[in-house]
Amino acid sequence: MEYPVKAASCLITFLMIAACAVQTDFSFDAGGTAGFVNERLLRIDEAINAEVAAGKIPGAVALIIKDGKTVYHKSFGYADIASQAPMQNDKIFRIASMTKAVTTVAVMTLYERGRFQLNDPVSRYIPEFGFPQVLVSADDVGVVTETRPAAGEIKIIDLLTQSSGISYPFISTPLQQAYKRNGIIDGLTEKDVKLETVMAKLAKQPLLFEPGSAWAYGLNTDLLGYLVEVVSGKPLDRYFAEEIFEPLDMHDTYFYLPAEKSYRLVTLYADVNGLQVSDGTESDIKIDNPRYPVEGARAYFSGGAGLSSTASDYARLLEMLLNDGVLDGRRVLSRKSVELMRSPRIDWDGDGDADFGLGFAVTSDLGESGELGSSGSYQWGGAFATSYWIDPQEELVAVIMTQVRPTKSDITNRFKTLVYQALE
Repeated sequence: MEYPVKAASCLITFLMIAACAVQTDFSFDAGGTAGFVNERLLRIDEAINAEVAAGKIPGAVALIIKDGKTVYHKSFGYADIASQAPMQNDKIFRIASMTKAVTTVAVMTLYERGRFQLNDPVSRYIPEFGFPQVLVSADDVGVVTETRPAAGEIKIIDLLTQSSGISYPFISTPLQQAYKRNGIIDGLTEKDVKLETVMAKLAKQPLLFEPGSAWAYGLNTDLLGYLVEVVSGKPLDRYFAEEIFEPLDMHDTYFYLPAEKSYRLVTLYADVNGLQVSDGTESDIKIDNPRYPVEGARAYFSGGAGLSSTASDYARLLEMLLNDGVLDGRRVLSRKSVELMRSPRIDWDGDGDADFGLGFAVTSDLGESGELGSSGSYQWGGAFATSYWIDPQEELVAVIMTQVRPTKSDITNRFKTLVYQALE
């Protein structure tokens, strides 16, 4: 099936001339908004509107919750440029790697029930991952020419900390071509393929390094999703729904959207000589159908990248973590599990300090980060320009969602600065 690849130029021109916030879900009061300076909060509007007007993003939804209160929830620009469908707060976005936080929570719920220990070898539950090999060399076209036995097994905690030695097909490594040749996918597909099948293929590939010795972004969380299926005896979508989404009243988060909600999915764009409707091939992450997650076989449940959600729905997961595992009187995790999840364990950005926990990047040293924030905050984002963070020190969570890849916009990073500068 073919899809249009360019938005009408007249509409792009319109966007460059004027953009506005089209919906809010709260009201300011003259005395301030839960610890924020209202005048400074409006700088967020200015910055996002400028990105829309410049044609860098089609639209966005941004949300801030502080001290349990929604103090900012606004939408900007368009969910679809060609039809001029306005962005609205209930629009659904492909959240890609923001799925990882949900899978991490799912793993921890099973851990709390005594189903495994985090330092258990993965092969105890998924035998195909026993006796791993480590890559020694590959030739110029990516054919693996030599491996050696790993000194140890992959542990569950290695998957949680992205330190197993497993990579991604979209990332340039010596294993990239081997992954692609063997049918290993990044996680977004309309094809009739099962998680179990792809993980069996992954088990046959060597590792980049000794398990637990370094950090490398990869299909670790997809494998964790399969672990959840194996240990719980339930498909991952069902486990998420019953153990996380229903208790947290997350009614708009899915792997594949129900037909009655498909109209709320925002259009995916690519910034290639200006914004174009994505055909799924423009970026390093390929999607075989840009209408994912509405069309296709609806069979693959990627714990690392497969979910779609709204800003407000996803924020409920973040609030639960901020509140040490409980929201609205419903406990999903113990406070000690959340404490472990946000504790730095391994160096992920090469600065020499432990700053990645169980599923999250952690700001362990504010001065070293060099940007506004708080020590102890933890965060991650998604490939299509979505991002979040949780700040226990300020009792704050924030989410911003747009839908562009590749993108020239850095609004998801600047949004964080704009939130912190608005604090009283």
